[in-house]
Amino acid sequence: MSSNTPFSNAISSQPISSPVMPGSARRPFKRSITSLQLLTQLGIEHGLSVEQCLAGTGLAALQLADTTLEVEPAAELQLIRNLLAALPDEPTLGLQAAQRYQLTTYGIWGYALLSSPTIRSAAELGLRYLDLTFAFAQISLHEDDQQAHIHVDASQVEDDVRAFITQRDTFAVLVIQRELLGQQSMPLQGLTLRLPQPADENPYRQLLGFAPQFGAADNRISFARALLDQPLPRANPATVELCDAQCRALLARRQVRAGIAVQVRHLLLCQPGKLPNMPRVASQLNLSERSLRRQLHGEQTSFRQLLEEVRQALAEELLATGGLSLEDIASRLGYGESSNFIHAFKRWKGLPPSQYLQTLHKV
Repeated sequence: MSSNTPFSNAISSQPISSPVMPGSARRPFKRSITSLQLLTQLGIEHGLSVEQCLAGTGLAALQLADTTLEVEPAAELQLIRNLLAALPDEPTLGLQAAQRYQLTTYGIWGYALLSSPTIRSAAELGLRYLDLTFAFAQISLHEDDQQAHIHVDASQVEDDVRAFITQRDTFAVLVIQRELLGQQSMPLQGLTLRLPQPADENPYRQLLGFAPQFGAADNRISFARALLDQPLPRANPATVELCDAQCRALLARRQVRAGIAVQVRHLLLCQPGKLPNMPRVASQLNLSERSLRRQLHGEQTSFRQLLEEVRQALAEELLATGGLSLEDIASRLGYGESSNFIHAFKRWKGLPPSQYLQTLHKV
């Protein structure tokens, strides 16, 4: 397929991610809850409740308002599965979702791209810090003599969510290009998708101005190579240098939390009724307490901090579920007295469990 029709109607964005070695699978780090907020709003506009959207994610409705919260990628994938299961007659949910992501949605990553001098430099920076975005696909940039090609590989994503991820991540890349250019149209020379021919091409035509080639061997966006060196209207060398440094620091913080701390958190969550102590966890990991303490310190955390995180998450889930007294919840979380649990909960949330429950009932 070939077309010079500009991508003129899309109104949103989604990240470009970094290239991956052949045969390797991306393992995204924890991400901001922002994407789950946007996907939940999509579900609400289709008539779903917040509870339907969040079922099985381990998140309570009130947590959606916490913009500082980071969640596991699995929680976002579960929310996507909930949308697909509840809305089987909406084959373009991925396209609809993509229209909710503006560059500023990604925080410092988005500002870094906006401040880049050219499309090429913005793409290189975006690829370098993929794990600061919400993309699940592997995305890479390739060039030949005349064209540039952005490949969006969703083959590593589970079958049941692959079409959604393909739609969202592919079309979001296009919108990022448009937003970087200051809402100017960007002429495409081809767009192929590894998706079956849909019964209705109109949603795609409305976004692109033309229909993609479906049933292709890969998901690929093609455009003139010369466009990579087109200057961007909001280029700011000082800002992009500052944002690059902040992206690097943020990514480093997320990476250190993906080591032994993840294993400790998993062991704690596996036994919510009898949270194991540090000696027990160290034994399960075949480590001495001293070694475990040292490794956690190297990842800028501690066993006590991880235990607090797990207790807080379980406390919110148990309170939202209902049916348990404060004494029961305190016991399950390893507190000898309910007063100790109430004190800890106030430290976490700034209000006692009773008031927290009242806010849940208002959602």
